[in-house]
Amino acid sequence: MILAANAAVGVITETNAEKALEELRAYQADVATVLRNGCFSILPATELVPGDIVEVGVGCKVPADMRMVEMLSHQLRVDQAILTGESCSVAKELDSTSAMNAVYQDKTNILFSGTVVVAGRARAVVIGVGSNTAMGSIRDAMLRTEDEATPLKKKLDEFGTFLAKVIAGICILVWVVNIGHFRDPSHGGFLRGAIHYFKVAVALAVAAIPEGLPAVVTTCLALGTKRMARLNAIVRSLPSVETLGCTTVICSDKTGTLTTNMMSVSKVCVVRSVHQRPITDEYSISGTTFAPDGFIYDASENQLEFPPQSPCLLHIAMCSALCNESTLQYNPDKKSYEKIGESTEVALRVLVEKVGLPGFDSMPSALNMLTKHERASYCNHYWENQFRKISVLDFSRDRKMMSVLCSRKQQEIMFSKGAPESVMARCTHILCNDDGSSVPLTMDIRNELEARFQSFAGKDTLRCLALALKRMPEGQQSLSYADEANLTFIGLVGMLDPPRDEVHSAIHSCMSAGIRVIVVTGDNKVGEHICLFLLLRSFDTVEKINMCCFSPLQNLYVGKLVRLSI
Repeated sequence: MILAANAAVGVITETNAEKALEELRAYQADVATVLRNGCFSILPATELVPGDIVEVGVGCKVPADMRMVEMLSHQLRVDQAILTGESCSVAKELDSTSAMNAVYQDKTNILFSGTVVVAGRARAVVIGVGSNTAMGSIRDAMLRTEDEATPLKKKLDEFGTFLAKVIAGICILVWVVNIGHFRDPSHGGFLRGAIHYFKVAVALAVAAIPEGLPAVVTTCLALGTKRMARLNAIVRSLPSVETLGCTTVICSDKTGTLTTNMMSVSKVCVVRSVHQRPITDEYSISGTTFAPDGFIYDASENQLEFPPQSPCLLHIAMCSALCNESTLQYNPDKKSYEKIGESTEVALRVLVEKVGLPGFDSMPSALNMLTKHERASYCNHYWENQFRKISVLDFSRDRKMMSVLCSRKQQEIMFSKGAPESVMARCTHILCNDDGSSVPLTMDIRNELEARFQSFAGKDTLRCLALALKRMPEGQQSLSYADEANLTFIGLVGMLDPPRDEVHSAIHSCMSAGIRVIVVTGDNKVGEHICLFLLLRSFDTVEKINMCCFSPLQNLYVGKLVRLSI
């Protein structure tokens, strides 16, 4: 019965593991826009072959490993977190890398199968399909893993060898000790006596061998597998369960593993007034997912009943909705909100929904009456219908900002967003939150805003963006880089990829079990230290956690192990 139950559990768990491996195919695209017979047509991705020319754009899932041959926009950015774990999208370019032994991060001219385009359009030539892709190599590597003796199996083998030697010695000793009884007349001769005591020795050996031990061990492993299955842990082979009990070091990625990989705006800083102290106002925003559910609180932790009544928050919502190329939508199958595009831009979309719309006292309750599909981008669609987009200046690495020219009621306005140091350097005025007036940006106010930015980025470990606007001449139909000057500063937003709720208890459990935890990340080292400190700061005792940081220096990844004491 034990062997039958063990076989059943083993078949079920290993079948589930194989199904999980096959689910890697879910990351492959279903269709692709391919150049065939002189024109582009949409074909199943399974029909792609090396040499095909494929066109990709925002929201497209890359159908195969491809090398870029033509850029159809100012830039192309790809979210390849599924492959490399990078929290930020990666800018792709036409030039190949000169790095030796290049890793995936170095191959900036390659689009990898299963990754998602978040900005721009381009054409690329297929260089690998199926198992010849980066994602396929991961699947093949998992299938090719060689069976290695587990610690328990090694111990059992050592115990079996030792027990066999001891039993053999005892049996020989018993047989030798009874040599004098071989001639006992009851045995009917010396040879028959020798055979009799040999049978006694063999019976003793059979009795000493623990034949029930393998069944007991496999039963324990089966119970462990069942328990892990309830916790959504996939066990591919039964003996691998016991290796968890021998674990001494756990190396974990940060983005998407320790964090939710859902960027969300957590703080907003605006200029209150230049005539009274403090100069700036700070708001905190609840909600850490892509769901448009959350509230805005002032510095006294009082909830704002009508956030659009604040001029700066209203203009932040306008800028966030219009200076944006992402999409927020509700997936009824997964019952969750999903993004298409940059995580930072989707976080701004969610902020727009939390701010709401002006002029309606019943707006908060009215929004809650919408379906989840309508609620996903209701406020964003409102602003997009109020303004007409005329021209866009895409984000570039040298400017570190993006601008869009919009028109409303014969008024042309340019909205800009980007890195705070780049945007604030181009600002000459600020928007006051008290009365909505625009006043000159003095050195004192600039220093105060820079101090707030340093606090957001350093102490609070937030990813920061600055928002600004500028009234343009009536009738202007295009933008140039020269137009990004004399801007009016609106506000500063800080975003956070929040840690998962269960991370604290998981790391605490590891430390209590004597397991050394190492976080492997490619993010900023100083920011990561503070992030881990905030993650574990509620421990009562002084613990230690290791972090392995990889810093890109001249296309080389240099690993440095850092010990953080808290």
